[in-house]
Amino acid sequence: MPIAGQGMLLTSMDIDSLHEAEFNRWYDREHLEERVAIDGFLEARRYVAHDGKPKYLSLYSTATFDVLESLAYRKALANQTDWSKANIARFQNMIRGVARITISRGVGRGAALGIIRLRPPAEGADKLRAALREQLDPASRDGTISMHLLENDPDLSKPLTPDAAKPDPGAGDWFVLIDATDVGAIPAAAAGITGNAALKPLVVTSGVYRLLWDIAKSDLPRE
Repeated sequence: MPIAGQGMLLTSMDIDSLHEAEFNRWYDREHLEERVAIDGFLEARRYVAHDGKPKYLSLYSTATFDVLESLAYRKALANQTDWSKANIARFQNMIRGVARITISRGVGRGAALGIIRLRPPAEGADKLRAALREQLDPASRDGTISMHLLENDPDLSKPLTPDAAKPDPGAGDWFVLIDATDVGAIPAAAAGITGNAALKPLVVTSGVYRLLWDIAKSDLPRE
């Protein structure tokens, strides 16, 4: 399993250019480390768009899916720092997925990430998952390191912004992740889905992101 654990928190957002420097400072100096320190969180990765929207994307891996509804995580959400509250209030176009990692093939993580958002039909999840498993094979694609499927929990996948209570038809969406050595390797790997006659109608959005940095639990300062 190239992605550690079984659960994944995915967040993505835009930020006004007026506050962008402060937003990046907060993410780099507080937020990622703070989240990885929560019991059950294993690692976090942060990205910026090469070709995609929203501009910023973060992935947080957890040992099990249950960590994402645990007391420790709920406590962290209920006790945000003032710096966090100020930055979260400025998020625009936020996407927040609380997901199970149901497919993960390959070994390792890449410097570039392709992401494809899919809206599964009301019926036929098993059939769709089987079809995606055939496509998520990095071994046959040069420059592709690993490929993964995240399946959102529709009840837990809500933004932290004030519009969280609004109905969201995409709360149960799935995300395909493509870890690659370079952004140039992603289009060919993504074409197995975005260019597939059976899968293409399910595609909501797709994008290409560049890794900014990552942090694992073992990187945290020892007390």
